Amino acid sequence: MASEKQKMIAGDLYRAGDPELVAERKRAQALMRAYNQTIYGDEDRAPLLAQLFGRAEGVAVRAPVYVDYGYNISLGRDVFVNYGCVLLDVCAISIGDNTAIGPYVQILTADHPRDGASRDAGLEFGRPITIGRNVWIGGGAILLPGVTIGDDAIIGAGSVVTRDVAAGITVAGSPARPLVSGPSSP
Repeated sequence: MASEKQKMIAGDLYRAGDPELVAERKRAQALMRAYNQTIYGDEDRAPLLAQLFGRAEGVAVRAPVYVDYGYNISLGRDVFVNYGCVLLDVCAISIGDNTAIGPYVQILTADHPRDGASRDAGLEFGRPITIGRNVWIGGGAILLPGVTIGDDAIIGAGSVVTRDVAAGITVAGSPARPLVSGPSSP
C-alpha cells in the first residue's frame, strides 16, 4: 500500500494531514524562514537553497520565496526567481535553464477534488507543472496545476495559465490566450 507521500507525488488523492507530510512541511518552513532572512550576497544562501530545493545550482532566487515541500522543485541552470514567488510543490515543478520568473508569480501544483464529499474527507491531489527553457513569466502570473510551458514561451504579467502553452508562444490574460504576432520590439 502506498504512503500518503507516494500518493501525493504520483498525483493521486492523499491526506495532507499525514504525519510524515506535516513533518516535511515543517522542515521546508524552517528552511524558508532561514533563507527568507538572508540578504542577497550572503554566503549561506546557496547551501540553504540546496537543502530546500530538489535541484538548484547556479540559480538566483530572491527572498522571500514560499514552497510546500521544496524537494519536488527542480530549477535548471541560470534560472532567476524574483521576489515573493509561491511554488506549491505537492507534485513536481520542473523549470528549464535560463528561465526568468517575475515577482509574485504563483506556480501551483496543488489541487482539490471537485466533489464535496472528497474535500470533506480531507483529500487533496496535485498535477505536475513543467516549464521549458528560456521562458519568461511576467510578474503576478498564476500557473495552475498540470500545465506545461514550452521552450521560449512568454507568459504576460498577471496572466492565469489554465492550459498548456506551446514553445515560442506569447500568452496573456485571464485565462491566458495566445497573442497575435506583430513586429518584435528591440
